Amino acid sequence: MPEVPEVEALREFLDGQLVGKEIVRVLPLTINVLKTYDPPLTALEGATVSAIERHGKWLDIVAGDSGLHLAIHLARAGWLRWKDEFPAAPARPGKGPLALRTVLAEGDGFDLTEAGTTKRLAVHLVRDPFEVPAIASLGPDPLGDGFDRDALAALLAGERRQLKGALRDQRLIAGIGNAYSDEILHAAKMSPFKPVHNLTDDEITVLYDAMRTTLTSAIERSRGVAAGRLKAEKKSGLQVHGRAGETCPVCGDTIRSVSFADSSLQYCPTCQTGGKPLADRRTSRFLK
Repeated sequence: MPEVPEVEALREFLDGQLVGKEIVRVLPLTINVLKTYDPPLTALEGATVSAIERHGKWLDIVAGDSGLHLAIHLARAGWLRWKDEFPAAPARPGKGPLALRTVLAEGDGFDLTEAGTTKRLAVHLVRDPFEVPAIASLGPDPLGDGFDRDALAALLAGERRQLKGALRDQRLIAGIGNAYSDEILHAAKMSPFKPVHNLTDDEITVLYDAMRTTLTSAIERSRGVAAGRLKAEKKSGLQVHGRAGETCPVCGDTIRSVSFADSSLQYCPTCQTGGKPLADRRTSRFLK
C-alpha cells in the first residue's frame, strides 16, 4: 500500500502535471470505485485543477473554480498511471485492472488501476475533503510543521497497545502503514511488540527521530521519480520490510517475519529484540 512517502511523491508529480489544466471528463470503469453520487462526476467537466493536496495516504485533486475535491485512496493494490495520450478506442468498463480514467483538455491525464479481486480503491467527489469520514478521522501528519517530539509524546500518552499497531493507526498518526512502521522500528531498534506505555522519555525521542528520518529519506529517494516507477523505488529503499530471509544491512543477522491473517511484519532480532526471535502472535505470547 502506498504510504506517506509515495503519496507525497505522487502529489508532487501531479502538482507539476495537473495544476492549471482543464478536466474534460472523469469516467469510473468499475462499479465500486466511486463512493459518492452528489455532486456527480460530470460536475468536474470544464473545471480547472488548482492544487494537489495530501491527507495522510489520501490524494486530493482540487478543482478550485468548481469548489470540488476529488479525493483518492489507492488502498493496498491501487495505483495511479499517467498517460500522455489515451488509446482511440474507449475503455471498456469491468475489463482488467482499470478502475477510473481522468482525461484533460490537452489529451493527457491519468488512470487509476487496481490489481487483484479485493477491490478497495476509493474515489470520493466532495465539496470539502473532510466530508470523507476516513479523512475527517485522521490523526496529525508525521511530516507536518507542528509534529515535533513533544507532539508524538502527547499522542502516545495513555496508549496501551504495542508499537506496531499504534504506528499503523491512521486515527493516531496519518499515513504510516505496514512497510514504514517496520522501517521506523528497525531504525529505532525497537521491538514491534513493545508496549507503548513502557517507552521512556529517551525512547520516545529515539522513536521520533527514527520516524522523521525514515520518512523524509524515503521522500527524497522518491522525489522526481516518475509515477510508474515509485513502487520499485519504495522496495529498493526498504531495509527490513518484505526482506524476510535476507541479511540485515546493519548487523548481518537474518531478517525474520511474523505472519498475521492478512499481513506480516519483518524485523531484525539482533537490532530489535535482543537476539530473540518473535513468536507468532496467533499462538504465543509477545516479546516485550
